[in-house]
Amino acid sequence: MRAMRRLQRFGLVAAAALALCALAPAARADDALPAAVQAALARAGVPPEAFAAVALPLAHDARPWRWQAGRPMQPASSLKVLTSIVALDRLGPNHRGYTELRSAAPVRGELLQGDLVLRGGADPELGVAQFWAMLAELRAKGVREIAGDLVVDRTLFRPARMDLGVPPFDEAPEFPYNVIPDALQLAGALLPIDIESDGGPPRAYTVPALPGVTVASRMVPSARRCRDWDEDWQPAQLERQGSALVIVLRGGFPRGDGQGNGCRVHARLQLIDRQELTERLFRALWSELGGHFAGRVREAAAPPATRLLVRREARPWGEVLRHMNKRSDNAEARLLYLSLGLAAMAAEPEASTAELAARAVRGWLAEHDIDAGGLVLDNGSGLSRSERIAPLTLARALAVSWSGPRAADLQMSLPVLGEEAALGLGASPAAGWARMKSGTLRDVVALAGYARDRAGRPWVLAMMINHAQAQRARGALYALVDELARVGLPAPPAVVGPQGDGP
Repeated sequence: MRAMRRLQRFGLVAAAALALCALAPAARADDALPAAVQAALARAGVPPEAFAAVALPLAHDARPWRWQAGRPMQPASSLKVLTSIVALDRLGPNHRGYTELRSAAPVRGELLQGDLVLRGGADPELGVAQFWAMLAELRAKGVREIAGDLVVDRTLFRPARMDLGVPPFDEAPEFPYNVIPDALQLAGALLPIDIESDGGPPRAYTVPALPGVTVASRMVPSARRCRDWDEDWQPAQLERQGSALVIVLRGGFPRGDGQGNGCRVHARLQLIDRQELTERLFRALWSELGGHFAGRVREAAAPPATRLLVRREARPWGEVLRHMNKRSDNAEARLLYLSLGLAAMAAEPEASTAELAARAVRGWLAEHDIDAGGLVLDNGSGLSRSERIAPLTLARALAVSWSGPRAADLQMSLPVLGEEAALGLGASPAAGWARMKSGTLRDVVALAGYARDRAGRPWVLAMMINHAQAQRARGALYALVDELARVGLPAPPAVVGPQGDGP
């Protein structure tokens, strides 16, 4: 189904094109499920109808394998693969986010005689340290006092604050995976808090210390391992007394390993509004640097005639992808997805950036003759109850990427099964070779990426389970990968006679 011009551009052999054409939804019935996959589904109480998968050969003439391959399913975080593929092609691996300090006011001596603008440019790595470095550079340029306000410009995306008025995705809105990003994303919109215990009552404090903010720990020691510290977490309480804020932490926290080693966690939590966080961080860091500021902190678009004072650029997205996909960072994926919509914003002033990003993805799929039937896009990260994609659509996008100029950038970003993910593969020949992105939601598990068969030939695999017991059936996904690597996937019985290849 892929046009010949695309085959010529990427150098795919004709056999691969024929294999993809043979997999058109109406071409034939599903293949047989490997026995190991059937057994894993049965043990979990998941019917085969809740499983959808496809395997496509890459640059060799093996027969594709399918099971409900064209059925739209919830992909969870495996959808990050599609966002990555389109972004690498449309934006390029050297695309960077940025953050700027700007002003329209003159500097006289050490005084900036007006407002300072903090402008967000979808920088995925603007942490506290990076913000401190920007302010330190401003101080090094001779600015000590700011006469006006700090104007926070988040208007790169439309709307500027997509988080406002949105109900929580689940019962843990304070944790990083639930952050709905904006163009500034200072500290990831998360309050940095250290929590520690040496066997006694847990203690907690912000890092850096923020004037007017106190963290009160009412957590109790627990017997859990330190890495499972969030298992006994209970929602924090905020108590305000004028401009002062007390954050009360509750629940349990590990006392240590019982051998004199305590537990210390560097937590980043979405506990206060990001604009308040920006203000408190700015005031604290600017004061520490010896600066003076008595103005307000407000959100607004930057005036058109500002000049650049300090600019910070993030690492290229080709590098950031490794963190995004290996750690399954939802906020980073959403930032990258929104960046796909930026080019069309001026031409379509009524559309949201997310709508324009969805059009960019669909346009890319259409350009590569990939059927997007049933595709539903929301935020590009997979953290959504509405997003849907067929395994065949995702697999074909992966096939295009594999033969394209950005193949290495994508593949380096995918977790390596048996090393960075799916340690349960054990001695499977797929361990250390397969590069695949997983996906997990309450009723969803998924896996998509590249693997090799027993002859060392490359394949695309995409598979999803949507069922209330999906978590218990995760082994079925790895069983399919292992089956491909060990013996190959089963073919249907041969058809002979007038309709087949026989006499």
